Amino acid sequence: MKGRVLVVASSDSSGGTGIPADIKAVTALKGYAMPAITAITAQNTTGVHGVLYIPPEFVAPQMRVVLQDLGADAVKVGLVLNAGVVDAIANVLEADAKGVPLVLDPIFTATGGTLSLDDEGHAALTRRLAFVATLLTPNLEEAVLLCGGELITTLEEQCAAAEMLRTIGSRAVLIKGGHGTGPEMHDVLATADGVEVFSAPRVDTQHTRGIGSTLAAAIATGLAQGMELRPAIQRARAYVRQALAAAPGHGQGRGALNHSFAVAPFAGE
Repeated sequence: MKGRVLVVASSDSSGGTGIPADIKAVTALKGYAMPAITAITAQNTTGVHGVLYIPPEFVAPQMRVVLQDLGADAVKVGLVLNAGVVDAIANVLEADAKGVPLVLDPIFTATGGTLSLDDEGHAALTRRLAFVATLLTPNLEEAVLLCGGELITTLEEQCAAAEMLRTIGSRAVLIKGGHGTGPEMHDVLATADGVEVFSAPRVDTQHTRGIGSTLAAAIATGLAQGMELRPAIQRARAYVRQALAAAPGHGQGRGALNHSFAVAPFAGE
């Protein structure tokens, strides 16, 4: 049975982002999550209060032993903090996961700027991982960095940026519009077939912690289960919206989604 997802990202002791969010999303959508941790953080809804970096020499074997034993039907990569870890991840994927769909959530700065990918890491991420990704899922700010600093202020500019980012090699790009403004939220998908806009009213909640990690993990789960890209994105977006609407409001800051709510059926299931 398909549905094995190797998730490569940092931990979050509050359970809202990174590896915890990935595991919850994959499990809620009936996949099987296998985590490889790139950093351990002391974190809550108000920010990051400490971080322990996992060296590349230990990130790689976490991935390798899983791929060589259990295998994977999709890989999702989230927060990585330096070029050494990027190269370690890329080397393992090239050796042990050729042809496996890769969803790359290119996080450059997380949690108010506390965790940041440096310029060398940025270049490695673009060269080694974005170039081979099945799907690249930047938010608006990350898309600006990937595009070289041009601000994205309109839907037209978001569409143009998605098309441009496809030229770096990713088979598809989904620019998430959650950080935008206005009553509607727009996600823009660029593929070889053109550009498509997914629009929906914004969910009125401040508890949006981990939304990017959750969406990318949910899409990876769909791909792991044999879904085509567009249906996988549609199901993931529906799941995230339900999780947002059901957010429990834990913590004194920006709380997490409710990943483990009773998932409503999706079309085709």
